[in-house]
Amino acid sequence: MMRKAMLRSTVASFTVGKAIARKHHNGVTSLATSRRMPPAFSSSTKRRPAFVPLLNNKNHAWLLTRGGAAAESFSTTSTTSTALNSAVAESETTAPVEVFRTDYKPLPHLVTKINMDFVIENGKTTVTSELFIEPNSSVEGGGDLVLDGDESCVKLMSVSIDGKELEKGKEYDLEPQKMIIKSPAPGTVLKTVVEIVPEENTQLSGLYKSGPMYCSQCEAMGFRRITYYPDRPDNMAVFENIRLEADEKDYPVLLSNGNLVDSGKLENGRHFASWSDPFPKPSYLFAAVVGNLGYIEDTYTTTSGREVKLGVYSEKENVDKLHYAMDSLKRSMKWDEDKFGLEYDLDLYNIVAVESFNMGAMENKGLNVFNTAYVLADKDTASDADFERVEGVIGHEYFHNWTGNRVTCRDWFQLTLKEGLTVFRDQEFSGDMNSNAVKRIEDVRMVRARQFAEDAGPMAHPIRPESYISMDNFYTATVYVKGAEVIRMYNTLLGTEGFRKGMDLYFERHDGTGVTCDDFLQAMADANDVDLSQFSLWYSTPGTPTVKYSSAYDASTGVFSLTLEQESKSDKPLHIPVSVGLMDKESGEEVVPTTVLDLKESKQTFEFNVKGDVVPSILRDFSAPVKLMPDSGAVDEEALAFLAAEDTDGFNRWEAGQRLYTSSIFQNMNGKESEKTLQYVFDAFERTLKGEKLDDYSIQAYALLLPTEATLSEEMEIIDPTAIHKARGAVKQKIARKFQNEISAKYEELSGLVEADGELSVDAKSIGLRRLRNVMLEYLCSIKETPEEQKAAAELAKKHFENASGMTDKMAALSALASMEGKGTEARDWALQKFYDDADGYSLVVDKWFSVQALANLPDVLDRVKKLTKHPDFTLEVPNRCRSLVSVFTMNAPAFHNPSGEGYKFIGELLVELDKLNPQVSSRLASSLIRWRRYDEKLGALMKAELEKLKAMKPISEDLYEIVSKALD
Repeated sequence: MMRKAMLRSTVASFTVGKAIARKHHNGVTSLATSRRMPPAFSSSTKRRPAFVPLLNNKNHAWLLTRGGAAAESFSTTSTTSTALNSAVAESETTAPVEVFRTDYKPLPHLVTKINMDFVIENGKTTVTSELFIEPNSSVEGGGDLVLDGDESCVKLMSVSIDGKELEKGKEYDLEPQKMIIKSPAPGTVLKTVVEIVPEENTQLSGLYKSGPMYCSQCEAMGFRRITYYPDRPDNMAVFENIRLEADEKDYPVLLSNGNLVDSGKLENGRHFASWSDPFPKPSYLFAAVVGNLGYIEDTYTTTSGREVKLGVYSEKENVDKLHYAMDSLKRSMKWDEDKFGLEYDLDLYNIVAVESFNMGAMENKGLNVFNTAYVLADKDTASDADFERVEGVIGHEYFHNWTGNRVTCRDWFQLTLKEGLTVFRDQEFSGDMNSNAVKRIEDVRMVRARQFAEDAGPMAHPIRPESYISMDNFYTATVYVKGAEVIRMYNTLLGTEGFRKGMDLYFERHDGTGVTCDDFLQAMADANDVDLSQFSLWYSTPGTPTVKYSSAYDASTGVFSLTLEQESKSDKPLHIPVSVGLMDKESGEEVVPTTVLDLKESKQTFEFNVKGDVVPSILRDFSAPVKLMPDSGAVDEEALAFLAAEDTDGFNRWEAGQRLYTSSIFQNMNGKESEKTLQYVFDAFERTLKGEKLDDYSIQAYALLLPTEATLSEEMEIIDPTAIHKARGAVKQKIARKFQNEISAKYEELSGLVEADGELSVDAKSIGLRRLRNVMLEYLCSIKETPEEQKAAAELAKKHFENASGMTDKMAALSALASMEGKGTEARDWALQKFYDDADGYSLVVDKWFSVQALANLPDVLDRVKKLTKHPDFTLEVPNRCRSLVSVFTMNAPAFHNPSGEGYKFIGELLVELDKLNPQVSSRLASSLIRWRRYDEKLGALMKAELEKLKAMKPISEDLYEIVSKALD
């Protein structure tokens, strides 16, 4: 699953840990049966009120079905009028429970096979399930069978074993969130009939209605919102017969996992389809989609010569935007065969785009369900970044077929086993399809801005967490992104061939099972005959390690010494791979190529024989997720300037420039600007602008960009958002004014090249060309202090907007215009109206319209965002729309962290409403408030006050409760 978090978290696989010392009602539980979800915002909806400037200028943001009698014998309709679990559903919910990794216990009984029948009717879906139960051979003594089930949305109508109705209290019991079958006999077939109401499921977990379709989302714990089942990843069963029945006119498309084995018409205009997946899988990988959809088809022939049918589905009006996703899927399949020797294993592979979706995408076996934002793309509505994300996420979910589906997690604490590994695989895929150097820079920017921040906050955790209240809260940057960096370190230490040997052994040992991170590490170690026991500490160590360095050159012996010292939250030293190269100080030539140093002690010195003094290039390619700093604490700007000009490693050349920019920004912030530092910055910028030693437009563009405010904030012990914003802006303007003529000339040169390209292309070179040109635009539009400058900047951005060949250039111009004031106001308002009109109600473009305003650098941006929440096209019910405005606003640091605290209050008030609708989204949004200790006393107090209000809220979801409670502890 890609960049997402799921919903509930009561897990039968663990013994009860310590209960949280607070009693509260779960708002989600009571809401599910009392609140009907409004129709999901449709991408075809066209609501277009005229755009009006938000404020005036003075005040200035997701059984084989056989038909006939055979089908009827399986599709039982209950005559029970009252749900058997109604008393449980009406009882007071239990207090949140903290679950611990060390409490894991295997199930005494396993469901080895399951058949299901879904009868979908308006306002009610009846689910009949047959569970084939066998004792777990690895557990002695047997015991009861515990099935997870959410009584707030699952009405139990009947339960029987081998055709005999069970007696409650004697043969089974019901407790909150579970059903207990007492000591079932080997070979038992348990049958349940339940009723659910997908139309009322605002949590978007389980089976729910989204626009013209019903769809499911079961990771991590959504299957229990469909029926009673051991809803945990270590129960892998064959989903042998999944029958879907619905009205044929309204819902002509019936999809599930695996291969289609039967379909046909029924009475009263209804029809059915039956699906069978021969590969065992956990319940979180179950999927069903029932809807009125359009689609495109293609085929892929595997290396072994087997033909696979491919389908990509969406709402009918968006079918023309599916072709890039299909192409990306075929590239992914070919790459995985070439890189890892992994072929696809079913006859069908389907992808469905869903607008109301909590996360990026979901890797359900043979039926991936995607957020529309990661499937739909064409040259008029998608930016270059959108195309890159579609390719990357399509790849990510496909790669999960082996790293996540064929081999899955034993328990949810092992989540990084599948996600970190698959993120690494999708990063390598995207790099190979475009530019590995560019991709590495982009990934490191994310690590530093998001994951390092997470490490420094109250939700800091190792990539393999030790406990949780709501598992939904641990689909994090740490588990995903830092997890991928840990996998990359395996690759660095073992080499590409060694890593492949480890992967091959991993699949050979564990195909078809649920395993742990330790199993992966052991496969890597055994395949390469190395000891990785010290490396295993990365799985249990929270926080960001620091590596300090110092060096010395002895001219008399020609020995260069490099001393590295590590600090982390581990009681023992970590095994850190530090990639180093040495550059001759006189000639600028590389005298020692990239070498991986194994830092395994608290402090180590490494010696090199050289012929003259050298400058070390340390942590090349960001070989470990650590903070690197000089032992002295003082920045060696001369060495950084040298590396920015001469380093043969593209990543570290970019890194040296970023460190110089950072030094200058902090000097400006502290009122201690150094002309020497500024000159280093100017020299580095000028060389990069001229393209010296650069042959990639994208690398050139990234090298010219200043570090983001989020990255800069991680350099401060106490974050001052306003000061960071002002200082970064000041240095940016100094560069822009110093090189205004050169930047302008470069802009015109690149404009000519863009025009010469003709039809818009999304190859790496064309993307880089547009990226660099838009960086030039950004610098030129930052010069707007006087009325004349405001007019000139607005005219340039408006011309860029009008002549845009695609969404990338249009968004670059709109972003510049959205922050215009004074003489630029008219152009700003014109562009926002024009962009909205051109969107013509298409949701993904309207999302961009909301986002660009939420990020605007205007003094009244909060008032604008508040007004936008009243816009006819805004809704909290659709996660994409909520995120496009509200979540994006929290990224606008100077506005969100305004000293008045109004930004915090605005988010706090929205969270009260949002938590009743979708706890996953609310908990994510609340993360914007939890780092209050990192800010000054006044801002911290204001953020803390909002958190305290939320904690006192009744009801409150487990998801939000965990986030808020940990922030206040």
